[in-house]
Amino acid sequence: MFVHNVFFWLKDKENEESRKALHAGLETLKGIESIVSVYIGTPASTRRPVIDASYDFAEIMIFDDEAGHDVYQIHPLHTKFVEDCAHLWEKVVIYDVEA
Repeated sequence: MFVHNVFFWLKDKENEESRKALHAGLETLKGIESIVSVYIGTPASTRRPVIDASYDFAEIMIFDDEAGHDVYQIHPLHTKFVEDCAHLWEKVVIYDVEA
């Protein structure tokens, strides 16, 4: 299993239209066939010193393997998402995990 964890920080955190646009863009990625499952969300309300809740959106994707992830990276829906939404975020951090 290959888990692709992506965290987004919006440029304009208070702009509701930016929030909606990024969320809508993330939803389009669900159409990529190599994704086994996908979860899109915002920081949970848990607060402890070890929790970083500074991000605005997270996207967790599960693939069968790294090859499935590689298909996702060059998929037209992914490249369109980046093209359409990159202007919305100031920072992206990715953690890929093999399980």
